[in-house]
Amino acid sequence: MNTAVSDRITLIRHADDEAWIEGVAEEMAQMLAADIAEHGRARMLLSGGTTPAPAYERLTEHPLEWARVEVGLADERWLSPQDQDSNAWLVRESFLKRAEGAHFDPLVRVGQSIADCVHTANLLAEHSRPPSLVVLGMGNDGHTASLFPGSKDLQHALQNKHPYAALDASGCPVAKDWHLRITLTPNGLAAIRHRLLLLRGKQKLEVLEAALASNDIQQYPVLAAINAPGNALRVHWCE
Repeated sequence: MNTAVSDRITLIRHADDEAWIEGVAEEMAQMLAADIAEHGRARMLLSGGTTPAPAYERLTEHPLEWARVEVGLADERWLSPQDQDSNAWLVRESFLKRAEGAHFDPLVRVGQSIADCVHTANLLAEHSRPPSLVVLGMGNDGHTASLFPGSKDLQHALQNKHPYAALDASGCPVAKDWHLRITLTPNGLAAIRHRLLLLRGKQKLEVLEAALASNDIQQYPVLAAINAPGNALRVHWCE
């Protein structure tokens, strides 16, 4: 069931895990297919974490021309793409190994400094077609991508004029041991045609409602995705 919570959000409630997985994968496939049909190619940005992985796996069962699909990341820890704690590793294991021919652009490039990696990511973003979609998650602290409330570089990232920025999340317990990050900025989110936020559980829905009520992006950086111009954020939720 779709509920227009506001002009900024469309909430899609799913009955159970299976319906959630199928609904997310189906919507992603439709968005990619539409851009392939219109432009010959499609690009999507994915997030890490265990929540979206089943949807990525289900997406590969759709008969898309994967060689026409480019894949990037919404954010990344400052880790090698081969590290099992990296978002690149999760995307490779859950999606790329099954979607034969899809092209992948990691955010972290071995041998480059974090500044050089951000520069490369911004050049690619600024000289490519805008992504068809981005898949985002949200923490119980209200963060999305690597925009953590209270982090050292949050204000810099929120005001950055480029699609990606480096961020030091020191002092943010949710960032755990991975303080250095590369993340989409509000500017980067604004360029993306469709934004999907994948949530599971009652607590996440309560955090989302609190973010909407407060409208304080410093406390709830997920508002960067909610307030981005263009199409309303599509929130897929199940208990």
